[in-house]
This record gives sequence, C-alpha cells and structure tokens, in this order.
Amino acid sequence: MAAEKIKEAKKTQFFAKLNDVPSSPRKMRLVADMIRGMEVNRALGTLRYSNKAASKDVEKVLRSAIANWEQKNERKAEAGELFVSKVYVDEGVTLKRLRPAPQGRGYRIRKRSNHVSLFVDTKAGTANTNDNQE
Repeated sequence: MAAEKIKEAKKTQFFAKLNDVPSSPRKMRLVADMIRGMEVNRALGTLRYSNKAASKDVEKVLRSAIANWEQKNERKAEAGELFVSKVYVDEGVTLKRLRPAPQGRGYRIRKRSNHVSLFVDTKAGTANTNDNQE
C-alpha cells in the first residue's frame, strides 16, 4: 500500500541519481549549493565553467534529470522553463586504507564517496501543467 503511494508520487517527480561518486560529500555539496534553485540552462553553464572537479559529475546528473523530464512529458524543455528544485548530497560508503607511518605505525586514510540526487521541475510545479490541459 505505502509502496504504491511512493511509486505514484515518483511519477510526478523528475529526478536523476548518481551513486558512489568517488569524492567527499563536503566537496560535492559546494557544487550542489551553487546551482540549487537555478534555471537549468544557467546551471549547465555554471557547471561547465566551474573549476571544481565535482562539477562534471553534477553536470552529468543534471543532464540526465532534464532528459528524464523530457521523456515523461514527451516534449523538449524550452529555455527558462525548467529549474533545479532540489539537490541532495548524501554520504556513501567510506573505504578505509592504511598509510605507512613512522615507527611501525599506520595512519588511516578514509576514501569517501557520495550519492547525488537532483530534482528538476517547472517554476509553478505540476499545478501549472494541469492548468494548461483544461
């Protein structure tokens, strides 16, 4: 019952996920904060010319979310229509490695990863698309 409600809710949401990105969540959140709430074409330009390495991964997720929106709505997104509504960066698995240290010790290295979830929507949300069809 609850699973069916979640499934129905996901049909009206347009999102993309990228799991196990090999960079720390803290670095990825800096990039996600740059584009949150932006119009998608402007966000793509911001990510394209950003110096941060994490911006390439976020750009990949954003392009996928736009494609998902176009697939579900069966039309191309027009300029100024789509916006980045939500961006989540969650912590993924941490690989633990040892680095040799002086006097027979070992220093622990934590290789962090993260999961990025990006949601796009029209500015008015789904209410706007329902008004146009009536």
